Amino acid sequence: MKEDILIVDAYNMIGNWPKLNRLKLSDRLPEARDLLLSMLANYKKLRDASITVVFDAMYVPGISKSYRQFDLEVVWTNRDETADSYIEKLAKERQTRFTQVTVATSDQAEQWTIFSEGALRIPAGELLRDIERAQNEVKQTAREFADKGLVRKSPWNDQQLYKLEKLRDQMMARPDHGHQSKH
Repeated sequence: MKEDILIVDAYNMIGNWPKLNRLKLSDRLPEARDLLLSMLANYKKLRDASITVVFDAMYVPGISKSYRQFDLEVVWTNRDETADSYIEKLAKERQTRFTQVTVATSDQAEQWTIFSEGALRIPAGELLRDIERAQNEVKQTAREFADKGLVRKSPWNDQQLYKLEKLRDQMMARPDHGHQSKH
């Protein structure tokens, strides 16, 4: 089975996801970036994929670095390098017979290079729907478990642990150790 690698064109998502775009348009771009990283970190937990988020440094001059945040690889390109060119090189490097690279972008020109390297493309809107769908599935599963009483809503308290321990001791003291005899 191939390892899934998702490479995200960060500003492309911010410009296309309504909530993030509203933040950007109201001069709250740092909040939009943080929210994007948070959403992708939660998605990573549900999808079990390696995720790299690429920010174009031309929007934040002087920043050029790579680091880990929320268990994501976060990359700021060099000032003279676009996110598109960085993503194209990264997709080429990471696409192997053991990996499947998917690039999240709505940039039409970038997709042809991505496809030629064997990577897949997911548009910004589709990735947002996948994230929302994954979150809804987790919430639905949690509700179903809770409805069936399969989710413990609080940790065991001392009285419950005492009763459980006492019951275990009684069962262990029986000659058949709690197993039914075949008589």
